[in-house]
Amino acid sequence: MPGFSGKFYFSIDEKGRVMIPAPFREILSGHYGEGLYLTNAPFDKCLQLYPKEEWQRLLEKVRTLPKSYEEVRYFMRRVIASATKCELDKQGRLLIPVTYRQDSGIDREVVIVGMVDKIEIWSREEWDRVVDPSRINIETAINRLAGLGL
Repeated sequence: MPGFSGKFYFSIDEKGRVMIPAPFREILSGHYGEGLYLTNAPFDKCLQLYPKEEWQRLLEKVRTLPKSYEEVRYFMRRVIASATKCELDKQGRLLIPVTYRQDSGIDREVVIVGMVDKIEIWSREEWDRVVDPSRINIETAINRLAGLGL
């Protein structure tokens, strides 16, 4: 099954809608059934959009985790509890409710990125900040990724 990849720049309209890129819509319509889930990212200031099948996989994994771990409870509260079922309109737009826009700092300009099994939606300003290479130790990153086979 193809994964989501790529980076696209869009603006949110006055009603809070954003266009989902055509390549992502093609993957959604061709390889996934109906239904999308919008939620907060667990640690980043962005939103995550899951196809229903990927969302179900995530829920199954979470069900097996020990609820006594503070990190698991945090993840459940931040990601699972904030999720809402949504769908694209006939023009391929996603309505992002105002509370989600506030939580993620999304105002007008957004970056939509493919993350293999999900789609992330970032404010342009926050995206530019997190992908700034000066934020990481390049040598450490190279070694760690090489250790993971990348």
